[in-house]
Amino acid sequence: MASLKDLRVRIASVKSTQKITSAMKMVAAAKLRRAQEQAEASRPYAERMERMLGSLAVSVAGQDGAPPLLKGSGKDDVHLIVVGTADRGLCGGFNSSIVRQARQMIHALGGQGKTVKLLCVGRKGRDQLRRDYGELIVDTIEDVAKPTVTFDKASAIAGRLTQMFQAGEFDVCTIIYAQFKSAITQIVTPQQLIPFAVPEEQKDAATGSGASAVYEYEPDEEEILAALLPRNIAVQIFKALLENNASEQGARMTAMDSATRNAGDMIDRLTLVYNRTRQAAITRELIEIISAKEAM
Repeated sequence: MASLKDLRVRIASVKSTQKITSAMKMVAAAKLRRAQEQAEASRPYAERMERMLGSLAVSVAGQDGAPPLLKGSGKDDVHLIVVGTADRGLCGGFNSSIVRQARQMIHALGGQGKTVKLLCVGRKGRDQLRRDYGELIVDTIEDVAKPTVTFDKASAIAGRLTQMFQAGEFDVCTIIYAQFKSAITQIVTPQQLIPFAVPEEQKDAATGSGASAVYEYEPDEEEILAALLPRNIAVQIFKALLENNASEQGARMTAMDSATRNAGDMIDRLTLVYNRTRQAAITRELIEIISAKEAM
């Protein structure tokens, strides 16, 4: 059984940990509100841009003048997976769930005989993947959310992906991120960036199984697509980074709240053990004193 001193030291240690987790919870809660507002504000623009490009892509796809970012390289051999995680831990299963999805994709594509490459956005994704798939990682991009997520950072990532595609380094690019639903719910979402994937509603409308608005464009569709497809990649990456940032803060707040409550429960249990041990020591000393007096 632990001594009274050991119990006091352990109780003090748990209390210090509880103060840290409580502070981290409050910081994450403060950051979550702003991150959630940014993520929710980015969704309408990204969704409508994707919808408009989908309408354009349906009429242009298959033509000789279609942009490479739309029609692709004509092959499906090399896949680049952009794994979006956090640079820090202590956020529950946020990083692990994204890495788990990446592992499943790597396994599935490998089973089909495809070549897989990884671009890690965030240190935690790289740290978890490099043990088994270190040779697949082409690079790691860090600190995208420090001090905050900006469109310039997303545009830089999009520019790099476009250059890699034009250089023939991959045929298909997919980003994996966590879509924010609430502080306790984040949905891991894979989204194809290159070539542009036409949304299902546009495909249904093109085949006559759905309704779609009719747009008139000036200049022609090919010129608009050539200008907007690279920007759409940056917009979708920006949305993914904002969703990831909000999901990370929500997961951290939830994890630190749970850790704080668990620390409180542990303190209660240790205090109970400490009091019982102390009472037993006092009782034992009294018995020794009484026994010594009676012996005299």
